[in-house]
Amino acid sequence: MTTRPSALALTPLLLFLAIFFGAGLYYSIQGEPMGFYQLRAPVAILPALALGALVAWRRGLPPGATLLQGMGDPNIVLMCLIFLLAGAFAYVSKAIGAVDAVVSLGIGALHPALLLPGMFLVAGAVSLAIGTSMGTIAAVVPIAIGVADASGLDRVLVTGAVVGGAMFGDNLSVISDTTIAATRTQGAQMRDKFRENFRIALPAALATMALLGFAGEPAPVQAEVLAPAWLALPYVLVLALALAGLDVLLVLSLGLAVAGAFGLVLVEDYDLPQYAGDIWTGFEGMVEILLLSLLIGGLAGLMKASGGLAWLAQAISRFARGHRGRRTGEFSIAALATTADVFTANNTVAILVGGSVARDIAQQHGISPRRAASVLDIFACVPQGLLPYGAQLLLAASLAAVSPFALAASVWYCWLLALAAIGFMAWPRRPDPAAAHPTGTGAPPAPPPRQA
Repeated sequence: MTTRPSALALTPLLLFLAIFFGAGLYYSIQGEPMGFYQLRAPVAILPALALGALVAWRRGLPPGATLLQGMGDPNIVLMCLIFLLAGAFAYVSKAIGAVDAVVSLGIGALHPALLLPGMFLVAGAVSLAIGTSMGTIAAVVPIAIGVADASGLDRVLVTGAVVGGAMFGDNLSVISDTTIAATRTQGAQMRDKFRENFRIALPAALATMALLGFAGEPAPVQAEVLAPAWLALPYVLVLALALAGLDVLLVLSLGLAVAGAFGLVLVEDYDLPQYAGDIWTGFEGMVEILLLSLLIGGLAGLMKASGGLAWLAQAISRFARGHRGRRTGEFSIAALATTADVFTANNTVAILVGGSVARDIAQQHGISPRRAASVLDIFACVPQGLLPYGAQLLLAASLAAVSPFALAASVWYCWLLALAAIGFMAWPRRPDPAAAHPTGTGAPPAPPPRQA
């Protein structure tokens, strides 16, 4: 059930952004090192839900039923299941030493003259495997700082290379929450989004490594072997199965089982109770984003039923009058994702907030789901890697003992990714036949896709 378009129906979202951003700014001014994470997003959204329910009630809609319908959307529920399995897999893999294996493999293969681009590659490989830039930064930055100090490289430069690599992998990883959110909200296939995204990210990554190759002259560094190389095999399995097109729930379940089997059979003192405990700890790490996904789904349901999204679609149509087409739509999606991330300092939140609107824009402007998901993910990740008050830079700056504002200027990959994406959107291309159908494959609509 929907009503006539109304700008008033969008005010709950504006209230959420105002509360979340205002609290973060306040705590940052008060000197809190993680100011934008003092008020958690699932709590900040509660007043917005109350306002959304009031607006729906005033428009003759049943607020409770509308809220629950939005929260129970199949895409939202599936996303929550994927978040849980991804969190469990990432934590179990880290507990058995798989993250250390990936890091040590990368460090051991580096030539002394290529430490900076090598650190970017190591961070990118880890982030691509574990699907989290935060986890990558926590794992790689301490090692990178040791390398920087031993070789005489600038800490800010080395840390910026690691953060850039972490955002590169996070943006592309098939188990990243941003990738999951982008593909599910746009109705895109995971592998299609990966290919589309990779075409844009690869030139930016190559340009970043080329610049980093000329940025310093390090001395040889002896890498410490942290873990056996075979511990990286669960990551390899997950990436191979996901890119092969297997259902993402099955991929993560198999990865979790294989990682657990490796730990139980081959890792000393790793037993079944610890394995079960690590799975639960992984679940706990995803509770915040799971709750937020459910509540965002409810808020989106209230705003859509109250006519907010219809009004926004009309406003975009008026803005784009005389300039309809793919470019207008893609730049609109990019602006939507960037603005939401700047205000929330959380790229997954930005995608969840703007996902349904971005999908409407894509359908109106002839943009395929895979391209819409790629643009949405890129322009949510680019500012996230550059915000001095974002979690990534705050964590990296804390570990490296450098200024987050200085660090923002050294995350070259994010700047170059933005330029590459803008060039990609501006470049003339033939119409995409996949834009004609919501499956993103050029085929008639089918049952819900197996791949997230």
